[in-house]
Parts: sequence; structure tokens; C-alpha cells
Amino acid sequence: MAIRLSSPPRCYAIAKVVVTGFLSVAAATPALAEHHARMSTDLVERMAAGSQAIDVIVDGDQNKVDALAKRYGVVVRRYLKQHALVQMTAGQLAAWQADVDAEHLSGNVWVRSAADVTAASIGADQVWAGVNDLPRLSGKGVGVAVIDSGIDVTHNALKGRVVVTKDFTGGNGADLYGHGTHVAAIIAGARGRAPDTLEYQGIASGAYLINLRVLGADGSGTASNVIDAVDWAIAHRDAYNIRVINLSLGGPVTQPYRDDPMCEAVQRAVQAGILVVAAAGNFGQTLDGQRIIGGIGSPGNSPYATTVGALDTHYTSQRSDDTVADYSSRGPTMYDLVLKPDFAAPGSHIVSAEAAGSYLSQTYPARHVAGSGSDAYIQLSGTSMAAGVVSGAVALLLEEQPGLKPAGTKAALQLTSSFLPDAGLIGAGAGSMNVLAAAEFVDDGGLDSTSIAGEPVKASGLLFLPKGDATVTHQLILSQQAILGRSIHRSHTGTINWASKQRRPLRGGTIIGGNKIIGGNKIIWGDKIIWGDKIIWGDKIIWGDSGSIVWGTSIVWGTSIVWGTSIVWGTSIVWGTSIVWGASAEANF
Repeated sequence: MAIRLSSPPRCYAIAKVVVTGFLSVAAATPALAEHHARMSTDLVERMAAGSQAIDVIVDGDQNKVDALAKRYGVVVRRYLKQHALVQMTAGQLAAWQADVDAEHLSGNVWVRSAADVTAASIGADQVWAGVNDLPRLSGKGVGVAVIDSGIDVTHNALKGRVVVTKDFTGGNGADLYGHGTHVAAIIAGARGRAPDTLEYQGIASGAYLINLRVLGADGSGTASNVIDAVDWAIAHRDAYNIRVINLSLGGPVTQPYRDDPMCEAVQRAVQAGILVVAAAGNFGQTLDGQRIIGGIGSPGNSPYATTVGALDTHYTSQRSDDTVADYSSRGPTMYDLVLKPDFAAPGSHIVSAEAAGSYLSQTYPARHVAGSGSDAYIQLSGTSMAAGVVSGAVALLLEEQPGLKPAGTKAALQLTSSFLPDAGLIGAGAGSMNVLAAAEFVDDGGLDSTSIAGEPVKASGLLFLPKGDATVTHQLILSQQAILGRSIHRSHTGTINWASKQRRPLRGGTIIGGNKIIGGNKIIWGDKIIWGDKIIWGDKIIWGDSGSIVWGTSIVWGTSIVWGTSIVWGTSIVWGTSIVWGASAEANF
């Protein structure tokens, strides 16, 4: 079976915002009263407010700008490549706008790089700073194995970050494709060194990387190499403190996860104490725009994998405008109908390290956004990028609480994610990842609301675990005490009565569990799970008022189920008029 990364058409570029260029200018002509240059809305507001110190970007070469500046008595602060930065009052702005030589005027608005938006949108910048009672976290000492197309160790963002390289393709670990370098720097890249790259930094810049190359110069490889790499990481876990494996790759789901060798390798890694982050895949829609349901790729279909969907932040750090990217694969998984992805993270227009001379760099020069040579940065989109963001976030948590087990780390990230109703469980799982809330959760066990970009953010409380551990919510019984391995007496919703069977905790110690667990007023959780008045979820799962949905070992997902006003999900699986089921072709990441 072939494994493939994001195909180039699924990597989307944005135009670079130029803020450092200069431009020269021409001679002035008399102003005409009836002329009005185009002006940005922020300047309209500043002029109407009568502001006395307005920074304005004006068009024109240096001679033209100088003449206009002299005419209206304003100060030129900087010459740009095709513009100049001028400071003026509201009255001067009105006069300049009316001048016939003025074409358009723009405010000197604050801009953030895509990298900054990514970090801020998940609260990572606050984790770095150590807000509230949190220590400053960078992922220091945590090893992350990047199983990908290799890493360009000469890039400034990655120099000294790679502690060992193993190439399963017969090469020397170099990144000829460019994908692995980009992902690696998202995870643990150091801050850029050039003036125009200082704002780019990985989520866990203190972590170090294990370079396990399995993909060739065209971004493809074999499942066997992936399996070998996962097992190598398991075998060398202690030598390099490998706590995380990043799999920004995948292939088609051709069998149940229990039979899939890559999924089996993922399970081995998790059981060995390594959290495995897997991209959900970029198979969210067909080429003609139809929505695909069930497009999760392998090994992201494994319940043991922490499977990540991609969000589009729309270039803002505010989370209220985030949406699931159209390309991001939706669940449930083929064959097994496992709820995936587990949650989602920023994956669209992510700026990270550009591997010099790589396929992506040479084929898509328009995606280059900053720097050059060993300090070059390129912008890519995909669930591959989202997986890298999550791996970095995991490293932050593991520095904070080294004793966290994979299930505990995954649970902390899920419980503290923000549910996205428009995307639903099959679009974004527990929701949008919030590493700030997760860090506070593992610190004090609270699910308190956090603030990101000035907006309050609530935790979803949703949690998905591999079969046998069931699927629960924070309000049920797997409270923070259970995840952190502390003694449990009560949940937030009521008394928990534990049966006699022992269960392994998610972090150290022992937790009493059993076949029947009662928590809160409406919850019975055991071999059969009653969740509120409407849901029974166990070996067989009935979800709905009338029990018309059965989801279990035989996996029948309705014969006459209406899900929404225009969605019918039945044996023929028709979901609206523009949604198709499943992915039999290769999933792209």
C-alpha cells in the first residue's frame, strides 16, 4: 500500500503582506477639489474622529511623496518600495485625499503572521509566557519522532533540534520533498533569525526531534517503512525520550483497523507510552466540491491514534470565526465507524520552514513568504500541518507533567477543546484544541473558561477513548481526578459509585472502575451505557429518541434516520444532495 502526503493541489497559498518594501516617487500636480482618493475604512473612521496622529501608507515614488508631504506639511516616517509611511492629522488626511495625485490611502494596520495567529489561536503564546500559575513552557526535553519525508537540518529553525536521523528509504535523511521540514518546524522550530522571519516559531521550540524518513522525493512511501519507523521509535523510546510520534501521512482505509498493520503499529506505540498524532487526511470533499463523509485515512482511523482535523483560522487569532477546512477529512471511519477526528487544530495557510531546493520549494515558489536560503519560510495547508501543531502542543503538556500517559494527554486535549456545533462530532470531534486550557487542566484539574484573543473560550468536556475504555464526557465520570490518577469520590454532577473491577488510570496510581458506573443523575456507564434520556452507547449503541440508530458490533447506522432537516443517513448513506460516502482512493495529507 502506498502512503502519500498532501498532494500539491491541497496546499493553499496566501499572498504575503508586504510591510518592509520601499518605492520611489514623481512630481506633484495641483489638487482638484472634486477628486477623492480611495481610502481604507479604518482611515475613514480615524478622519471622522478627528485624530491628530494618523499613520497612513500612501502610494507614489519618493519625489511624489516628498512633494505632497511638503505641500500639506506632513512627516514622512519611512519610504517603502512602492509606498511611503506618512503621519498626519485628520485635516491633512482630508486634504491629501482630495489631491489629484493621490490614488489610494491605507492605514498602517497591525498585522500578524500566520504562525503568530496559529500559536495565539490555540493559546500557545500564553503557555510560552506562563500566564496565571503556569510555568513558562517550551516542550524542553521532550522528544518528538517525525515520521515523514526527512528534515533539512541546515535550516536555521532546525539546527541543533534533530538528535538522531534514521532513513528507511536508503538515503541520508535529507528532505527532498519539503514536507517533513515544514512539519518539523511547526512542532519545534526555533524562532527565525532574519528581520522578516523573527515572528515565525514552532509550537514547542524547546523540544527536540527524531528524524525518521519514510517518504521519497515525491512525498510517497510504503506502509512497511512507516511500520518500521514506528517500531524503531518504540525500541529507542528511552534512549531519546521519545514521547510523541507525528504521522502527517496516511493511506486509504482498506480494512478494519484491527487488521491494518499501520494501526497495529500505532497501538503498539501507545501501549509503550508514546502518544501518536495522526493527520485525519485531506479527503473532505471531491474535486467538484461534494462533501465526503467517512474520508479518514489510515492510520488515523485507529482509535489509539490522536487524529487531527484541520481548521481554517481565517488569518485571525480569534476562535469565533474558525471553521473546519473544506479539505479536512470527516468521520466516521470506514469499516469500524469510529468517531474521528478526535479534535481539530489550525491547518490552513501555516507558515513554517522551507527546505532549500526541495520539490515543494521549486514547484510552488509563490508559496514562499519570507526569508531566503537557510532562513526561508513557505506556506502550506493540510491536516499534516494541523497534526504538527498538535504534536507541539503535546510536547508542552509533557514538559509540564512528564508523568502523563498517552491516554491522559489525549484526554486533557479533548476535554478542553471547544466544541464546534457547525462541524459536529464527525467534522471536528471534541472541537478546536486549546492548549492553554489543557495546560491549566493538567496543572489544577479544572475545566475553567480561558480567554484567547479577548474572547472567552469554554471547554467541551467531550472525550473519546479506544473501545474498551468507552466514550465519555467530563460530566460523566472520567473527571480530571481520574485522568490525573487522583482519588475519586465525586464528579462535578454527582456521586460516582465504582464497581469492584480495577482499571488503569490515565496518569499513575490506580482507579476503581467496573461494569457498571453510575455518575450524576442520568448516567449509567458500563457494558451498556445510558447517556442522558436519549443515548445508549455500549457494545451496541442506540442513539436517538426512538432507538432508530444502532451503532455497535454489527454497525448498522440507520435505515430511516433523518439527521437534520435535509439529511438522511441510512443504508444507502445519503447525506444531503452534495455529500458522498467514503474514500476508496488514496487519502491525501
